[in-house]
Amino acid sequence: MRPLRDAQLGAFTFFASALPHDVCGSNGLPLTPNSIKILGRFQLLKTITHPRLCQYVDISRGKHERLVVVTEHYESSLNDFQKQVQTRVLQIAYEALEGLEFMNKHGMVHRALNAQNVLMDGKGKVKLAKFGLYYMTDHGADVDFPIGYPSYLAPEVIAQGSVHPRDPSQGENPLPSGPKTDVWSLGVLLFELCAGRRLLQNIEISERLKFIITLGCIDDIVTVLAEEHGCLDAIRELPENVLTLLRKCLTFLPSRRPTPAELLVDPVFEGVSCLYAPFQQPVGLFSSSLRCAHLELPEDISQLCKDDDEEYLGERAIDEVYHLWCLAGGDLEKELTNKEIIQSKPPVCTLPNFLLEDGESFGQGRDRSFLLDDTTVTLSLCQLKNRLKDVAGEAYYPLLEDEQSSLSQSNSSNELSCTVMLPLIIRERDTEYQLIRIILFDRLLKAYPYKKNLVWKEARVDIPPLIRGLAWAALLGVEGDIQAKYDSIDKDTPIPTDRQIEVDIPRCHQYDELLSSPQGHRKFRRVLKAWVVSHPDLVYWQVTHIHTVLWSIDNSHVIQEYLTVFSQMIAFHDPELSNHLNEIGFIPDLYAIPWFLTMFTHVFPLHKIFHLWDTLLLGNSSFPFCIGVAILQQLRDRLLANGFNECILLFSDLPEIDIERCVRESINLFCWTPKSATYRQHAQPPKAQGDASTNGFGKTANYYSSDYQDMPKTDLVNPKWPLYCCIN
Repeated sequence: MRPLRDAQLGAFTFFASALPHDVCGSNGLPLTPNSIKILGRFQLLKTITHPRLCQYVDISRGKHERLVVVTEHYESSLNDFQKQVQTRVLQIAYEALEGLEFMNKHGMVHRALNAQNVLMDGKGKVKLAKFGLYYMTDHGADVDFPIGYPSYLAPEVIAQGSVHPRDPSQGENPLPSGPKTDVWSLGVLLFELCAGRRLLQNIEISERLKFIITLGCIDDIVTVLAEEHGCLDAIRELPENVLTLLRKCLTFLPSRRPTPAELLVDPVFEGVSCLYAPFQQPVGLFSSSLRCAHLELPEDISQLCKDDDEEYLGERAIDEVYHLWCLAGGDLEKELTNKEIIQSKPPVCTLPNFLLEDGESFGQGRDRSFLLDDTTVTLSLCQLKNRLKDVAGEAYYPLLEDEQSSLSQSNSSNELSCTVMLPLIIRERDTEYQLIRIILFDRLLKAYPYKKNLVWKEARVDIPPLIRGLAWAALLGVEGDIQAKYDSIDKDTPIPTDRQIEVDIPRCHQYDELLSSPQGHRKFRRVLKAWVVSHPDLVYWQVTHIHTVLWSIDNSHVIQEYLTVFSQMIAFHDPELSNHLNEIGFIPDLYAIPWFLTMFTHVFPLHKIFHLWDTLLLGNSSFPFCIGVAILQQLRDRLLANGFNECILLFSDLPEIDIERCVRESINLFCWTPKSATYRQHAQPPKAQGDASTNGFGKTANYYSSDYQDMPKTDLVNPKWPLYCCIN
């Protein structure tokens, strides 16, 4: 995401429409709440970045289908510059059209365009706010309020009528608005700027809508609007190109009205378009293009030097600032409550006067809090800045030293040596510590793959939750334009495993809001299909979980060898426990298969899986054995005291496991185990030089990330540094 700079963080809230509790979907499953659907669609909005659009940051789901959206925000809007911007009508129109055209390329329409949602940044440039409200609510079908403002609605939108929440058992979508509806709204907005007054403000809403519909009988809509509002002289004095633009935007028939893309190349903008450079899409971490191609040093190098009073926090990405704001004690609902956007009502005031046996109630007044309040509350950063006031400016720009000088100790642990010894859950909630770690990982990832060794070293300390996804990709050796490769895979053609995938996905961590959303299901299904299609030598298995269930057609011998080595590991590290389990017949086949098939994702909830996989990705293929032994050692006393039946019941509902202790003990077990003890005949073949798992310099990233068959024969006699030394 872009740096925060002169922007602020803003939040607004609304309610999704509630669904009946006694209705099921066409698949027989309970209906997905509309708030979950909106949350799933919102994930796409976070990826849309453009200079003319306010960046979406996060969405939070509260009680009673309440949603709170966090976005980039500015205090100034066109409402504050009605008279000052009359000379800049064409520039404002061009900038707004740039944002609208970019939205249209992503299949989105604003539909809520008005002066309040056209913000102005510190340089006076247009920023379109709330551009994703129409998209995230499924074109208004998931909320009980209309999307748009009466005075700015296009005639075809009014003619369509209000969009009511559809029958949950039906799968039909309402007919969505097209890009040309925003052109009409923009025309009304530009007319207000030129006239210096708001349109249709002194009449009832029904009369406004009726007036807009009757404009279809008029040839010159601009002149009629000017006469109705007493500003005909002001409109006639406008330049010819501005009048032409207004008439094109305020064309009644959508078939004759231009789209934003067509208007941008219209001759009316000949004197304006040259002032704006084409938008360059930010280059991602995994891209085939050169990331530094458009970097230019200023002529005056002193401009790069920052003053002592420089706002260093403003140079960080918007999502980073919001993440730190939450760690520093930020509370979205508290901020909205303080501004009286969220108002509590005594429960006794919400009771109905009359209630029938079938549950139908009467006498309840309509709660207006469930309607849309489009007020955006600015989130104060004072508490965060006060928390970070002692962080030196140098911490925001750490130097990445050469490999030899930096391998001995972590860069961040120099200043935070006390914090790094604290439990992981405390470190992840420490504002200063997370700031240092996020900045360090951000710089290392920008230097990826050339600084891959340093990424591995810092990952042994911990991985900041905010950038865990990119860090995992770096640890896995992902390079190149992965998105293009993924897009080139056919994920739409039906295949035999479609039915099984469709059944398995709704059983996968459905307590997680994102994974339980329809968008989460769709994305997950496409990822699995892409893997199946691109690996024809593998098949999809139905197991207790859908993670890592792609195996060779006959891999029973592989699983049996894996379980045999695991039994040897138990006997090697805990002979007493191994003998007891063998005596009662509680073999790994009864409990460990879902562990290793799913890499423990069937055993733990997601928040524990994240911490486990942070370390799992640093080890080789034998590290899961150590995790399994560490789990058994936490349950050692109960296992030794019970027989076969009790052990079966124990593992059917696994007790709470201390995941940090499990990770710590598994690392120790990993370091104490000779590599030859974990040798497997059916392990992956040795990796070729220059493989994606190498660091790009012809050697593997770490001794402990290499399998036995990958090591030279002389390697066992060489002294090795224990992995836990890097962590402690």
